Amino acid sequence: MDLLVSVDWLQQQLANPLVRIIDVRWYLPEPARGRSEYQDSHIPGAIFLDLETDLSAPRGQGPGRHPLPQPATFAATAGRAGIGPETHVVAYDSSGGAAAARLWWLLRYFGHQQVSLLDGGWQAWLAAGLPTDSTVPQVAPAIFTAIPHPELVVNATDIEALRHNPDTLLLDARATERYEGRVEPIDPRAGHIPGARSAPFAANIAADGRMRSAAELHDRFAALGATTTETLVCYCGSGVTAAHNLLALEIAGITGGLLYEGSWSDWSSDPERPAA
Repeated sequence: MDLLVSVDWLQQQLANPLVRIIDVRWYLPEPARGRSEYQDSHIPGAIFLDLETDLSAPRGQGPGRHPLPQPATFAATAGRAGIGPETHVVAYDSSGGAAAARLWWLLRYFGHQQVSLLDGGWQAWLAAGLPTDSTVPQVAPAIFTAIPHPELVVNATDIEALRHNPDTLLLDARATERYEGRVEPIDPRAGHIPGARSAPFAANIAADGRMRSAAELHDRFAALGATTTETLVCYCGSGVTAAHNLLALEIAGITGGLLYEGSWSDWSSDPERPAA
């Protein structure tokens, strides 16, 4: 299963009942904007899933601002979207895959491997002059069995131990100014987890909005130490854009990366935890 698919490939699959297109447009400061944009225009046949309500548990039901949904809840969401065991899911957004990667990672966390990102997302679709629609499609519900893989996730207690281990690499997917503590627009404290290295997810994206090549991504993460570490953990603000780094690592052929679910929103919420 390709991790990325092109707009040309997807255009040829619009009538394929085994391909389910999911629109995951989302904007941190404007959480309702993605659904509004979807209602105005989207790829024909696409179903909208909201990152706040469909791809996250309510705040307080887990660590950080975007806890992972419970298996039964996610299974119901995926089923309503028509995602069954044979479905090839193609996720897209308008932010270089920053939100769509959350769905990619969640599906794999819950045992569904047939998922790809639309390379270049919504902008690439529009730039190609391909058709759009404003109709919300009616899809037949499917049965989705969610089998969580908790070995892919770490918590704050794990991080406290791992950050002292020289064979562990922590990668922070937030923008450089947040990593450095110069700006903190949303979480309780500024800074980063001591020992973490800055790896902004935006650097995975080329100037044309598509993902960088596997070779470029490999070189990027190798320079950060990802090819020589025993344990690799990605985090961000709340476990969303960290998934973009995990996707980029897989494209680069570097597997086995873990997600710190609560990320900085969880770590920074405890004043006893250190911040660099």
